[in-house]
Amino acid sequence: MSRHEISGKKMAYQKVNADQRGPGHSHYLDNDDLQATALDLEWDMEKELEEPGFDQFQLDSTENQNLENSETVDLSLDSIQPATSPKGRFQRLQEEPDYATRYTRSAPKNNHCNFCRLLKILCMAIILFIFGILIGYYAHENCPSNATSSGTIDLQLYQEILKTIQAEDIKKSFRNLVQLYKSEDDMEISKEIKTQWTSLGLEDIQFVNYSVLLNLPGPFPSSVTLSSSGQCFYPNGQPCSEARKHSSQDLLYSYAAYSAKGTLEAEVIDVSYGNADDLKRIKKMKNVTNQIALLKLGKLPLLYKLSLLEKAGFGGVLLYIDPCDLPKTANLSYDTFMVSLNPGGDPSTPGYPSINGSFRENRSNLTSLLVQPISASLVAKLISSPNDRTENGVCSPLELPNNEERIINMQVQTVTKFKTVTNVVGYLKGLTSPDRYIIVGSHHHTAYSYSRQEWASSTAIITAFIRSLMLRVKRGWRPNRSIVFCSWGGTAFGNIGSYEWGEDFKKVLQKNVVAYVSLHSPIRGNLSLYSVASPSLQQLVAEKNNFNCSRRTPCPDTNVSSVQIQGDANYFINHLGVPTLQFAYEDIKVLQGPSFLSEALFPNHATKIEEMDPFFSLHETITKLSGEVILQIANEPVLPFNALDIAIEVQNSLKGNQPNTHQLLAQATRLRDSAELFQSDEMRPANDPKERVPVRVRMLNDILQDMEKSFLVQQVPPGFYRNILYHLDEKTSQFSILLEAWEHSKSLASNETLQEAVSEVLHSINSAQVYFKTGLDVFESVLVGKN
Repeated sequence: MSRHEISGKKMAYQKVNADQRGPGHSHYLDNDDLQATALDLEWDMEKELEEPGFDQFQLDSTENQNLENSETVDLSLDSIQPATSPKGRFQRLQEEPDYATRYTRSAPKNNHCNFCRLLKILCMAIILFIFGILIGYYAHENCPSNATSSGTIDLQLYQEILKTIQAEDIKKSFRNLVQLYKSEDDMEISKEIKTQWTSLGLEDIQFVNYSVLLNLPGPFPSSVTLSSSGQCFYPNGQPCSEARKHSSQDLLYSYAAYSAKGTLEAEVIDVSYGNADDLKRIKKMKNVTNQIALLKLGKLPLLYKLSLLEKAGFGGVLLYIDPCDLPKTANLSYDTFMVSLNPGGDPSTPGYPSINGSFRENRSNLTSLLVQPISASLVAKLISSPNDRTENGVCSPLELPNNEERIINMQVQTVTKFKTVTNVVGYLKGLTSPDRYIIVGSHHHTAYSYSRQEWASSTAIITAFIRSLMLRVKRGWRPNRSIVFCSWGGTAFGNIGSYEWGEDFKKVLQKNVVAYVSLHSPIRGNLSLYSVASPSLQQLVAEKNNFNCSRRTPCPDTNVSSVQIQGDANYFINHLGVPTLQFAYEDIKVLQGPSFLSEALFPNHATKIEEMDPFFSLHETITKLSGEVILQIANEPVLPFNALDIAIEVQNSLKGNQPNTHQLLAQATRLRDSAELFQSDEMRPANDPKERVPVRVRMLNDILQDMEKSFLVQQVPPGFYRNILYHLDEKTSQFSILLEAWEHSKSLASNETLQEAVSEVLHSINSAQVYFKTGLDVFESVLVGKN
């Protein structure tokens, strides 16, 4: 009989006894001698085709029933051969009463010999039967059954990697790093990080240096002087005469990087939080030209509020945090802080990297305003108010009476210098998709900035994960995709290190970055797990949150939001459209208060970090949560992103009584329809190992990693994200640029600004809908081509 190739649908059957056939055995399946030793093997093809995902045939025999729990059945009996139809399909063998007489050899003449032969055959059958059971059992143990998904095995692998992460190791690493911050040389910390990562086995670790323009504090602290009394105060509220005797390095760093510098004497005008309504009210009462605004930090991005003040004509800003906006446990009345007015990157090379030969712009300041952060205690002195404004448990906000006039002289001193900022970048090359990168970002202390210690938490956590990961890599395992570990420099000055690296490798990163995992400031409190993620990653992050809450004490709120965050994720979110996530511990009261208070950089010392997490158990939890998500994104055949969640987020962002949204809602509905079709037709089959086709999986992943790029808009108000999927804070669910445009249009006769914002959002939604539809068309054309 000739060999036939079975075409059409893949037949899920296994050839048996192949190891006992000689070469060319299949050519002689019609030989009478072989047919005489064959058993009646029934193939129920109709039943088999009715079962989806069938992958093995079933034998209608007693032996098969005994072995039904084995995935690979290998019956080593010469008497069993599969029947093959000459038409290339399995056909049922007809049972005939004379089957035995037609295919049985002639009986021997000697009855005794016949009995011996039967006994031998019986013994051989029993031995082979037992042997077959043993083979089936061990094959079942060593090979995962169809019921066991590959995801379960991967999760077990992830847990093996993560269980080596220990709080004590993180604590030791944290304390070692803290000892280095006093160095004036930025390279010393970078070298220590590289040495640690190298000792753990991480491959190809590099220093990436950039010469950038930094705005540093002057030789003496800035000051505020009351014109009426001549009293001089430093930003923390101490009189200048006393502070000189007990000067502190922290006092120098109470400044606004990239502010204008100089001296201004003018009236102080309380503008509260400085939103559009506040300024409209103030301008009706007073002439604000070249005056000094007393501004509270929070509720809106600082850069946006400063742009409103600058446009209104103010000349200076005294910036502070109202104690009523902070938790009762946070006593920061006398603490000074630093802010950066840099939206991102080296100000002298906007939009391009600071490499040798780059043109440098002269931008020593990024605003015409003199901006000076001051403590709440100094504000209380300026408005002649007691420091303690709590009565009967109710906090009274700081407020300057409108009928009182305060003239002050403010002096801002800063120095602009070119300095070297160093990034430490290490690579773990992927096995099957080395050209796809998951970037994990922490940051280290820059010698010219505040002596904050949160960077040590960030660096200790990323080092702990590298340690656990490389223990497994040394045993021969690798993730499918590459993982890039980055410790950024210059974060406090406007995420300079990450911006310059991103601009330097932009073409590569646009195509190859799959996700960004942020470890920026992971321990800001100890009461609530605070998770931020892109819409496409919210489902994955929520699963990790819920799992963590089930293992520990119940979490008060495990919702995951897409809101603006501080840190080096900024470039990857707003310029590359990369799906991003971040786990952090926060104080619940801070989450309930005004947003954007984290723009203030307080001198957070090591003792404060250890007070919040004395046993470093929170550090361990953040490391494990982040680590498991990194492993899943780096190793899953299909990226664990959810396309439908993006469409749902868009629809939720258009809820409410908002004008001019009917076109947006209609387009959002079409986007959801396309996303649902994409999810069901392409993502569901790809997540089933039985239907997974490598070429289609690669195409699918390429679409998934670029989904958010459609939502990058060109023009946004200062301080707002260009990625409109991210909201200003947890209290607002609408598109940020629409909210700002609606507020802005209230004071204008024309609604041109609103129409421009609506158009930006409409084009983004339409672009995303076309993106999904085109993806479906590509998959359909590939299917047609193959058929």
